Amino acid sequence: MALSPWGPAPSLPWLLCLSLTLPSPGWLQSQAEPCQTCRGLVNSFSKGLERTVRENFGGGNTAWEEEKLAKYKDSETRLLEVLESVCSKSDFECHRLLEQSEELVETWWFHKQQQAPDLFQWLCMDSLKLCCPPGTYGPSCLACAGGSEHPCSGNGHCDGEGTRAGSGRCDCRPGYGGPACAQCGDGYYEVVRNTSHLVCAACFVSCARCSGPEESSCLRCKQGWVLHDHKCVDIDECGTELASCRDDQFCVNTDGSYECRDCAKACAGCMGAGPARCKRCSRGYQRDGVKCLDIDECASEGPVCPGAHEHCENTDGGYRCVCAEGYGRSQGSCVLEQPAEPAPGGFFSEVTDDEVVVLQQMFFGVVICALATLAAKGDMVFTAIFIGAVAAMAGYWLSERSDRVLDGFIKGR
Repeated sequence: MALSPWGPAPSLPWLLCLSLTLPSPGWLQSQAEPCQTCRGLVNSFSKGLERTVRENFGGGNTAWEEEKLAKYKDSETRLLEVLESVCSKSDFECHRLLEQSEELVETWWFHKQQQAPDLFQWLCMDSLKLCCPPGTYGPSCLACAGGSEHPCSGNGHCDGEGTRAGSGRCDCRPGYGGPACAQCGDGYYEVVRNTSHLVCAACFVSCARCSGPEESSCLRCKQGWVLHDHKCVDIDECGTELASCRDDQFCVNTDGSYECRDCAKACAGCMGAGPARCKRCSRGYQRDGVKCLDIDECASEGPVCPGAHEHCENTDGGYRCVCAEGYGRSQGSCVLEQPAEPAPGGFFSEVTDDEVVVLQQMFFGVVICALATLAAKGDMVFTAIFIGAVAAMAGYWLSERSDRVLDGFIKGR
């Protein structure tokens, strides 16, 4: 390789090794599709070329600068500057592909640009064989269904199109069907069709196939409907044996289907919603006219709850025995609940409002005496006055509370 006219430059292998520093571990990233990685590399390379197209050009119009720019245009220096930022540090797949294609990139830059100006086709399709032309797929770049010029008839996506992977099957857009998406799907009809174009629109909601958008244009009905005079009529599954609901449920017909809903709690089997549609009454209920109503067991003759200190409480469909106020259940019987002992108070728990005022006065007196002592810089006279004042105020307060204080210390409070 000839020496760059721009002076010594780092070698291409060294730069590629440098570009691989600090990539994220491969197992932390989702592996990108190889063709997509190659396309991204080429796009980033093209952006680098655009960024450096006027590099080192001062903006003048001299012949010297034009000659300088011409030398830089295809120089190794420019190639290295572009490759420095072609892959982000976190793009492991791009770094790996760039390392694998090192010699190819160098060959294209110095020898193939004029004959093959499309780097994507030369590198990704022809050299690395990671991509296919549009409208083709797979290792041999076969044509997608519908042809490479018009894959999937323009109404879907060809699986693997443009890559060396995929099945080539068409994933049709809603409303279209067939192997090449060249037909209208179920529930749609043809609005326009010519040799290269097909437009489909939705049938009436109950039609699976139709000749137009009207309700009377149905040719075949969806499940849950039956065709009658070119119209699809809903089947009432609840009025036939088509519905299948549990014994504690009832059937509700819907458009094209049905629903099973739970009977009321009062019913043991029902024909509809509410206690008036019961076939039979559940245990704990009795029929009153057309409804199944709750039986009040607590109003029956004789004791329902025979235990001492308990009474009957009616519930929906039953009853329960609860203990009288002040009693709790223990081992199946109602026993008298023992009142909880009050929590012991602290030393200051019984301080009255008047005593709080005295404490405040003591606090401010101590602060004033302390300040006076500090002002005297430890003079013994002021220190004695300070200690005496504290002792006098403490003695006054303790004398007022002496009985309670002594009782509190004796009892551990």
